[in-house]
Amino acid sequence: MISKLPNVGTTIFTVMSALAASHQAINLSQGFPDYDCSDELKAMVNEAMQQGHNQYAPMPGLPQLRNAIATKISSLYQQQVHPDSEITITPGGTYAIFTAIATCIHPGDEVIIFEPAYDSYIPNVLVNGGVPVLISLSFPGYRINWDEVRSKITPRTRMIMLNTPHNPTGSILQENDMQELEKLVDEFNLIVLSDEVYEHLVFDGAQHHSVLRYPAIFRNSFVTFSFGKVFHNTGWKMGYCVAPEHLMKEYRKVHQYLCFSVNTPMQYGLAKFLEMPSHYLELPAFYQQKRDYFLELMKGTRFTPLASQGSYFQLMKYDRISDEGDKDFAIRMTKEFGVAVIPVSAFYQDGKDDHVIRFCFAKKQATLEQAAARLQQI
Repeated sequence: MISKLPNVGTTIFTVMSALAASHQAINLSQGFPDYDCSDELKAMVNEAMQQGHNQYAPMPGLPQLRNAIATKISSLYQQQVHPDSEITITPGGTYAIFTAIATCIHPGDEVIIFEPAYDSYIPNVLVNGGVPVLISLSFPGYRINWDEVRSKITPRTRMIMLNTPHNPTGSILQENDMQELEKLVDEFNLIVLSDEVYEHLVFDGAQHHSVLRYPAIFRNSFVTFSFGKVFHNTGWKMGYCVAPEHLMKEYRKVHQYLCFSVNTPMQYGLAKFLEMPSHYLELPAFYQQKRDYFLELMKGTRFTPLASQGSYFQLMKYDRISDEGDKDFAIRMTKEFGVAVIPVSAFYQDGKDDHVIRFCFAKKQATLEQAAARLQQI
C-alpha cells in the first residue's frame, strides 16, 4: 500500500508520555490536566444516562446543547449564531478541524499554516490532497508577519489556519491581527479555519479576539472549540464547530459520514452545565493562578520563561543550562531529572530549533511543586 502520510510517524506527545512513564517522570509534556473535572458535571451526565438518554443524538448535536452554545456566543462575542444551522457538535476539537479541512480542501489547494503548529494541521491538509504553505511566527514573541502572509498568497490559496490562544506558544492574536486578516479574507476570498479550543484561557485581563467577534471574517470561517480543554475532561472528546449556514451545510455532509452523531448523555450534561456561565467565566482566573504559581516556582531554576498570554502552556528557554538541541535536552530532562516536557522543534516541519521547551501547567499544585523541585537541580 502507498501511504498517504509517508513522512508521519508517532507523535512527539506519545513519545514523551511513554518516556515519562518508563522513567517515572512527572509528565508536564502532554496537554491534559492531572485533576478531575467537575463533580457537578459528572452528575449531570450520569443523570442523563439514568434517564435513558443513551441512544443516538441528532446528527448536528442535541438542540439543547446547540442553544446553550448560541447563548454563550451571543453573550461573549456579540455574534448571533443560529443553533439549528450554524453549530455542529463534534467528537473533539481535532475532529472538528479535520472535518472543516475535508469539507473545503481539494487536491492542489494551498493552506497557509503558521509554525510552530499543532501537530494535526499539516497531516489533515496532506491527507485531503492540500498543499501546506508554512510561515514561521516571529520568535520570541510568536507574532504573525502579515506582509509575509500576503506575499505567500497565490491563485491556489484556499484557506488560512489560525490558532488563538496558541498551542504551543501561549501567544494570542490582537485586534490589529484580526484587522489584517479581514483585509486578506475580503481581497482574496479566503476561507478561515480558526482553532479556538483555549478560548477561555486568556490571562492578565486580555481579550480573546475570536473570529466570532468579526462578522466580515466569520462569514467565511469555520471556528472550532473543545469542551475537553476548558472543562478538564480531555478524555471525553467533546467539541463543536461554528460556521455560517452556507459553510455548515457542506460541513455536515462530511460530518454525517465520519461519525454521524456524538455521545448523547455527555451532550445533555454539557447543555445543563452551560446554563451557569460561571462555569466558564471563572476559567481565566483559575488558569492564570496556575500559570503564575508555576512561574513563581520556576524562579528557583535556570530556565527563562517566555510570555504566556493564554492556553495552559508555558515556554521556557534553557540557554543558561545547555546548548543541546531541544529534543535531546527534553529526553535528558526526562531520564536524568524526572520531568517530561515537549521540544518546540517538534511543532516545525523542518525541526527549527530555538532551544525552547514547552511545559503544561494544567496540573495540581503538588505536581507543579514536585516538578519545580526537580528542575531546580538542573
